[in-house]
Amino acid sequence: MALGSLRPSPLVEQATDRLRRQITGGEWPVGTKLPGETTLAAALGVGRSTVREALRALAGAGLVRARQGAGVFVVATEPEEAWTTRLRRAAITDVYEVRVLMEVEAARLAARRRTGEDLSALRDALAGRRAAADGDNAAFVDADIALHAAVVASAHNPVLTGLFAEFAPPLREGLIDMLDLLEVRRGDPNHGDAEHAALVDAIADGDADGAARLLRDDLHRTLDRLRAGR
Repeated sequence: MALGSLRPSPLVEQATDRLRRQITGGEWPVGTKLPGETTLAAALGVGRSTVREALRALAGAGLVRARQGAGVFVVATEPEEAWTTRLRRAAITDVYEVRVLMEVEAARLAARRRTGEDLSALRDALAGRRAAADGDNAAFVDADIALHAAVVASAHNPVLTGLFAEFAPPLREGLIDMLDLLEVRRGDPNHGDAEHAALVDAIADGDADGAARLLRDDLHRTLDRLRAGR
């Protein structure tokens, strides 16, 4: 196995790249068991810990998988598409459907867990959304997403907060496109204000079912517009 020793520099990245090329180049087909850490370390001229980190990176890319007691095997010859890339490429309706599932539960949790600081942030975000009504569609969407982010943050679940942050960029692009194309705000620059105000009130009142229902209905109305293109 002629891999060639590596230069001293970011060794993990170099080791990962060298092993990835062995896989994507077809030298280690799917189903192949990789040599052991000691063998790989000697072939690459690095320590076993460097090889271990490189194998973790390859596993994260979906190229290899460790089988307990058996070793590390090649499971794919092309890396999996990054999650953020998948989101950017996804149809806005698909993204929005998942948004509904995520945010409705976030609103329910927010009504149960919100603090005084959360309520201040929600009211500030609602005021920001109202102020953005005088701006263009991009500014209005940014303010709208900021309010929804405040709702998610009030749920105090770091996984939900992280997921929403991942969803925000494709949501932003899709919503701006929708407002530009359908001219939703032409007769109502502060479109959806009453619904968002009611949502903030429900969270403030600790009405979990009401908050979930209000947000679900609001998101479904937008989803219906996206599906119908009108």
